[in-house]
Amino acid sequence: MRIGIDASRAFMKERTGIEEYSYQVVKSLRGKLKNHQVVLYLRKGQAVDFDLPAGWRVKVIRWPYLWTQFGLSLEMLLRPVDALFIPSHTVPMIHPKKTVVTVHGLEYEVMPQAYSFPARMYMRLSIKFSCRWAATIIAVSENTKKDLINIYKIPGEKIRVVHEGVSKRNFQFPISNLQSISNDKIFNDEKNTKYKILDTKYLLFIGRLEARKNITGIIRAFEILKERHSVPHKLVLAGKWGYGEKMICEELTNGKYRQDILCLGYISEEEKGELLRSADIFLFPTFYEGFGLPVLEAQALGVPVVTSNVSSLPEVGADSVAYCDPTEPVSIADAAYSLISDPERKEDMIKKGLENVKRFSWDKCATEIVAVLVGVVVT
Repeated sequence: MRIGIDASRAFMKERTGIEEYSYQVVKSLRGKLKNHQVVLYLRKGQAVDFDLPAGWRVKVIRWPYLWTQFGLSLEMLLRPVDALFIPSHTVPMIHPKKTVVTVHGLEYEVMPQAYSFPARMYMRLSIKFSCRWAATIIAVSENTKKDLINIYKIPGEKIRVVHEGVSKRNFQFPISNLQSISNDKIFNDEKNTKYKILDTKYLLFIGRLEARKNITGIIRAFEILKERHSVPHKLVLAGKWGYGEKMICEELTNGKYRQDILCLGYISEEEKGELLRSADIFLFPTFYEGFGLPVLEAQALGVPVVTSNVSSLPEVGADSVAYCDPTEPVSIADAAYSLISDPERKEDMIKKGLENVKRFSWDKCATEIVAVLVGVVVT
């Protein structure tokens, strides 16, 4: 069987959520599809950074504009494959009958005010057409499947729920090691002096700094923690700027505790691990998520999590996180303080988090994707 995989998002230089999903899935599929011919489609300037099985090859499509709809479509016309897997929600117009697409969420439909009009229209059109063209849709959560059925009227039998995973590399740091690593060791070397956090406790958010991620709510919750409880923590916000940047910057500029808030911009995977390992609490009280991978990434490193009680987050967090109402900064602050003020509860959440991540793996994710692609379960 000849299988094509759109790997263009997997090998972008700066990976965020969907790019990280694509990268980890492609990497994990190597052991599952080693007996098949597989073609990875990349853009000009991209390269694979891990070894490939003998039957795998890379095809660079040098189409400068509308890469998917023109470049990848033309490739499907001239050199068709038996099955095509699209891990990042945009199916080309020309595609094989057996095309499988992953949809990561319909946040732009649920929260249209958190997206620009062009972005909302692009996602609506591309994902609607992708759902129509694909033989099977992979939804990353039961919540996303429900949204596809309710909002886009997709038949439930066309959708397969396959949860995302969490990287194995995150499991190499047991709780005892995490507690013994000081911020001074992590941040006071030459490589990380830009953070200037030193030996200070901090609350951490990692993700795109945009309206949907509730950054203003996080800032206001931090101010409540300072005002009501005089917590010694700093607040660290790491990630690219997104839609709503102006509003967030105004909140930061006008805030009473702006000197205790650090915005780091985009960080690498290595830097992400360093920041997470020394965080006191990971804050992820976003308004809506298709899955919520950062919750698992924090838990895998022994960091207790405060997250929202909406969308897919209860599905991902189960009983291993402190929940809050994302629309109420007081609720976010109360959830965070319940962990700061109660060491036993905090330790319990850490232990539950480490157990929770065992439910998710990229190996399991890849196995279930292969079952959809080739119609058999691979063990």
